[in-house]
Amino acid sequence: MDNSFTSLVDSAASVLVLLPIKPYFDQVAAGLSLYLAIRENKEAAISCPSPMTVGFNRLIGINKITSELGNKNLTIKFKGYDANNIEKVSYDIVQGEFNLTVVPKAGFNAPGKEQLDLNFSGISADLVILIGGANDSHFPILESEELGGAKIIHIGNRVLSSNREVMSLAKPGATTSELVANLIKENNMSIDPDVATNLLMGIEEGSSNFNSSEVTPDTFETFAFLLRGGGQRSAKTKLSPMNFPAGSIPTQPFSQKPVQQVPQIVSEKPTSDVEGTSETEQDINPPDDWLQPKVYKGATSNQPDSYSENKG
Repeated sequence: MDNSFTSLVDSAASVLVLLPIKPYFDQVAAGLSLYLAIRENKEAAISCPSPMTVGFNRLIGINKITSELGNKNLTIKFKGYDANNIEKVSYDIVQGEFNLTVVPKAGFNAPGKEQLDLNFSGISADLVILIGGANDSHFPILESEELGGAKIIHIGNRVLSSNREVMSLAKPGATTSELVANLIKENNMSIDPDVATNLLMGIEEGSSNFNSSEVTPDTFETFAFLLRGGGQRSAKTKLSPMNFPAGSIPTQPFSQKPVQQVPQIVSEKPTSDVEGTSETEQDINPPDDWLQPKVYKGATSNQPDSYSENKG
């Protein structure tokens, strides 16, 4: 049996992408991107046991993440209504439509519309993909029997410690988004600008703008692949000269000559004891003989005047 990721997705009737409790931004970006890629050709859903916070709002399709694990069964409940007041419940099908009738006992009112509560329960997906996490406690659903006979796959940068039978696709990496991007690429899955954009944000956020020690040349190659796929970098994560140490990169065009600062001489108030002359003027204005031509004379000789007469 072929257990490759592509074959497992193709053979599944529906897929559930499940995020861990209190996921990191990188994990949400990775899971959401994988969901968007799968749903192009397969019925898919994405769920997280924790509510999405404002920090995730810049991800495309964030509204698709729900807290409901499945929609296998529809549960109807009447909040605040005493069940002992019900005489019987019946149903019939009229012109192909299902009708449920609740008949109260004599002397009691029927449940009100405001008391009606509709919910879904049970997981209909036969393939569940876990994103991130370290153990079963990060995915409470693993401790229940709701998954039934569903196959479970785990994607993350560490192996999941689980008591369930889980197919691990975990690999070392700087971010989970990088792993999902490579998974999409290796399995020739479709990648649109929305998927690429989410993964770009996940890689930058998860690697602290490539400052993580786990960043490798492959990380940058994956990043380039996503840019070529139409991904757009978030304005929040774009680098600027302020992200680098002073002097490490030029801050003006190479063709522009640097402006040199010319020191200016600032006059000061006279402080000298010499009347009418300040210390500043004395420092700036040299004596008059400094400006005259210089005549260099030899050393004084003690020879008599007749020395010149005997010369030659």
